[in-house]
Amino acid sequence: MKIRVGQGYDVHKLVAGHPFWLGGIQIPHTHGAFGHSDADVVCHVLCDALLGAANMRNIGYHFSDKDPRWKGVDSKVLLAEVMRMIREAGWEVGNVDVTVVLQEPKLNPHIPAMKTCLAGVMNIAEDDISIKATTSEHLGFVGRQEGIAAHCVALILNQN
Repeated sequence: MKIRVGQGYDVHKLVAGHPFWLGGIQIPHTHGAFGHSDADVVCHVLCDALLGAANMRNIGYHFSDKDPRWKGVDSKVLLAEVMRMIREAGWEVGNVDVTVVLQEPKLNPHIPAMKTCLAGVMNIAEDDISIKATTSEHLGFVGRQEGIAAHCVALILNQN
């Protein structure tokens, strides 16, 4: 069996009054992440980590922010397409581990719903998805509540 590991990183600006999509669900908050798509950093880092592990470049290569087809797109659509691509190449997800860096709101109450949603999109067990949240201790753009960041590591397996 062949295994590979990939990592992803994403940041988005937080904008007052904008919907806040994270891990495939909408979270009530005064600010939301802004981007070409719905700016769901969890879906984006999952895409990048999985694509990187499969040596398929990155999310921007496949879903350019210059392409009007992806304007405002639900990031779960992008994640589902990435899953199709890696499976078509013979890969399956072993596990993924996401860390979200955000000052507010607190994410722990929303993590179970995120895992349920993402497991459905990715067609993997919830137990194969880890999502953690941390703050930046009021330092930097995250600490000033100007943006959100996320990191991900993904393990993929190929039976060939």
